[in-house]
Amino acid sequence: MALTRAFLNGVNYDDVNNLTKPIIINGDMNISQRYTSKTSITSATKLADRWLLNIGSSGTHTYSQGTGPGTFGLTKCIKLDTTSANNSGSDADANMYISTALEGHDVQLFRKGTSDAKAFTISFFVRSNVTGTGVLEFWDRDNDRHICKTYTIDSADTWERKVINYDMETSNAFTDDVNKSVNIDWWIESGSDFDSGTLATSWASRTDANRAVGQNLNIASSTDNEFLLTGCMIVPGTFDSETIPDYPIETTEQNLARCQRYFEKVTVDYVGSSGGSGTKVAYWSYKVPKRAVPTITEANTTKSGVQHTSVDAYGINRSGDNSADLGLDTTADAEI
Repeated sequence: MALTRAFLNGVNYDDVNNLTKPIIINGDMNISQRYTSKTSITSATKLADRWLLNIGSSGTHTYSQGTGPGTFGLTKCIKLDTTSANNSGSDADANMYISTALEGHDVQLFRKGTSDAKAFTISFFVRSNVTGTGVLEFWDRDNDRHICKTYTIDSADTWERKVINYDMETSNAFTDDVNKSVNIDWWIESGSDFDSGTLATSWASRTDANRAVGQNLNIASSTDNEFLLTGCMIVPGTFDSETIPDYPIETTEQNLARCQRYFEKVTVDYVGSSGGSGTKVAYWSYKVPKRAVPTITEANTTKSGVQHTSVDAYGINRSGDNSADLGLDTTADAEI
């Protein structure tokens, strides 16, 4: 059933050399609807669409939508700059990792929990002024299990493509629904709470101390440090640097539409009067249906009203409001 859904979306995941859409959405970091830069980051913060910086006790950072390597048309990236340093993970609970999430429907092709479980490969482009070892964690959120691998940044200030192979386990299937089944986490800072154990290089129940063992990039250790990431893709099968497929670039319109399943800046279709004196109504349909009924945020938060929302559309009516206030700078968020 999941493979049928994939084909209906125009993706033949069994023919990875002819991928028309990447499984990881916005892996080229081309879409950044919320903002293209953000300063003073000290806690979990959304970056480019579908991407999140998880951070604790790891200094202060700035996000910007930077310039990519250009390979395969990768013109954008996530760029993190340290603006206030933490002493190389000196706090036990120090942690910082860039993360994206996959919903249950989109990981059924890996056939986890069956005798036909599919090994897979993750590839990405990375650049930093810091050389050393990073950790890439694949976290099964349905069963709270994970598998982690290391990679090496060999040359400073140079775009490098990394290709990492993972096994898939034949037990503990992913849930086939629209909720979060997987996090993929790029660890770039860690304290002893996260790197004092043994790296989980084979599938195991998640243990925090085993998540980032060997990570020594510690991007938060100096205000000279930066970390850039783009071209993130996951494909079924085992590949190396010679055989890994090219990154399947989408048009901006295609990429944006896939991102808008999770987050959208909405446009008002109609504003008018309804019912009694002074009652104003705004209505809009989403550009694409949402993953789930979204959380609506309006810039004009001081005025109350009756909201009507679904995965397809949103409406509100207010008594005594100025119709010009309705629907301006409104967002619909169904992120996982």
